[in-house]
Amino acid sequence: MLDAVVVGAGPNGLTAAVELARRGFSVAVFEAQGTVGGGARTAELTLPGFRHDPCSAAHPLAVNSPAFRDLPLERYGLHWLHAPLPMAHPFPDGSAAVLSRSVGETAASLGARDAGTYRRLVGPFLPRWDTLLRDFMSLPGTALPRDPVTLARFGLAALPPSTWLARRFHDEKARTLFAGLVAHVMAPLGGLATSGVGLVFALAAHARGWPVARGGSQAISDALAALLTDLGGAVHTDYEVKRLDDLPPARAYVFDTSPTALARIAGLGSHYAGYRYGPGVFKIDYALDGPVPWTAEAPRRAGTVQIGADSAEIGAALHAVSREGRAPTPPFLITVQPSVADPTRAPEGKHVFWAYGHVPHGWTGDLTDAIERQLERFAPGFRDRVLARATAGPRELAAHNANYVGGDIATGAVSGLQTLLRPKLSPTPYATPHPAVFICSSATPPGPGVHGMPGHNAAKAVWRRLRRS
Repeated sequence: MLDAVVVGAGPNGLTAAVELARRGFSVAVFEAQGTVGGGARTAELTLPGFRHDPCSAAHPLAVNSPAFRDLPLERYGLHWLHAPLPMAHPFPDGSAAVLSRSVGETAASLGARDAGTYRRLVGPFLPRWDTLLRDFMSLPGTALPRDPVTLARFGLAALPPSTWLARRFHDEKARTLFAGLVAHVMAPLGGLATSGVGLVFALAAHARGWPVARGGSQAISDALAALLTDLGGAVHTDYEVKRLDDLPPARAYVFDTSPTALARIAGLGSHYAGYRYGPGVFKIDYALDGPVPWTAEAPRRAGTVQIGADSAEIGAALHAVSREGRAPTPPFLITVQPSVADPTRAPEGKHVFWAYGHVPHGWTGDLTDAIERQLERFAPGFRDRVLARATAGPRELAAHNANYVGGDIATGAVSGLQTLLRPKLSPTPYATPHPAVFICSSATPPGPGVHGMPGHNAAKAVWRRLRRS
């Protein structure tokens, strides 16, 4: 009998398996797809030689993750590559704000009236970032904070809606940059704890940047799988699990799945019936004949580029998908240009690029024209650079990764109390009514992103139970 079986070979499932194997437990991972990876995969989606990341591509949370930083993943081929700028946000007048590794450069891009405000906003937290992040992302209720004063101070700044924080700024550049950071989790700007979302992304950039993995996001998953194998664990792909009886006997079962999939497989009935899924995304991967022809200079050097004319336009796009159930016009876009940092992703002189816009949950329309019209506003001539494109709406994304229910790449709405209490109110969010079944997906704290912390935290809950029994 195995000590633990993990269902799902995404970053969280693999991290949970590694943490258990490091502590001497026998572990096997079962994955329905033909390769490991979940939201961290790489494939030639358009043309030969163009390596795309179908889901996540830029990794500010991964490079900062306490879980990943504790593992020797570089020995297994994971190397981070940085564009000259982590992120840029262009404006219709040809200027741009930037999120730089340098706080000073970032502050200067926001204008003289807001430079000091930005410095005061991030200044108290950056020197204590590693401790703060570990406290913020650790298993709730099982360890005392290492720096409770800084964590409490961060909580006071993080819990209010981002619209409150935006009032500190005088000019639109700073408000727009921050609104774009919040929109990465598809949360309405006025939602609970949305200030914290923006702060975490900004601080992550200043601490270690927003890099890409050399060769593609698959390198993250492959490194975790290789480490697990060296630790004695096993990985089985092309193995779909429909019920617990499909799995070998084990003392614990750990699911890197959506809560509703877990309930169906483990026979938990309506335990997660109140869990809410959020908006979806419509994503396009491009093979380009050259770099994106941004009007502003800064985006040409950035790994990630946010596209929204101002905070009102970004807020309206989020409101349209979250409250009105319609595709926004124009959409707010998050774009990543991996080949700015990693030329190996495309043939010489060519580039890979992806963009996505938010759409209602389960939307079946085509956002291609709206996305490309929005890109042309800030990069005239973009369409002339397109060699090929691969589109994926909510249905295609869910087929690629079953955790993306209705196209929701966060595996659950990041709004209201569910922002903090995922997947439901519980002192042990990784446990379930079944004493041998646990959940470790992005539906659990600390939430979405490629950082492995839900898997790391869930593994703690599992090994404590195994040791007690």
